[in-house]
Amino acid sequence: MRVLLQRVLEASVTVGGQEVGSSGTGLLVFLGVTTDDDEADARYLVDKTVNLRIFSDEQNRFNRSALDIKAELLVVSQFTLYADTRKGRRPDFNRAAPPEQAERLYDHAVELFRQTGLKVDTGQFQEHMQVRLQNDGPVTLLLDSSDRHRSRRG
Repeated sequence: MRVLLQRVLEASVTVGGQEVGSSGTGLLVFLGVTTDDDEADARYLVDKTVNLRIFSDEQNRFNRSALDIKAELLVVSQFTLYADTRKGRRPDFNRAAPPEQAERLYDHAVELFRQTGLKVDTGQFQEHMQVRLQNDGPVTLLLDSSDRHRSRRG
């Protein structure tokens, strides 16, 4: 499972001209699911996301987490995070989970985000969405649940 985090002052998502989700200061969370993912991947990324210290303190240092500042989250499904662009000119999405599996794990991750007590809004799964944001920093980070199995050294 992957999340692309963008620290935002505000964000919103529309489907068919109707706003379906929005957030104020916090994180825009693009979430992608691969075929190997399970609930443990969702737990890892939710915990990492809400506890990652990427918000500034009084000295303008990254010392505060989403939980510390009571951030708002906008979570948007994003299967293209698993695009393979190594060969040819058209992305290959074979590593992206099939819709049924992806939606189940996406919904599970959203529920875990809500259990943190933060305000959570979402896009609409498997819909064509327009996402607007005012990036703050900009701060953009990619997290991958497979990283939890890798050593931080060499």
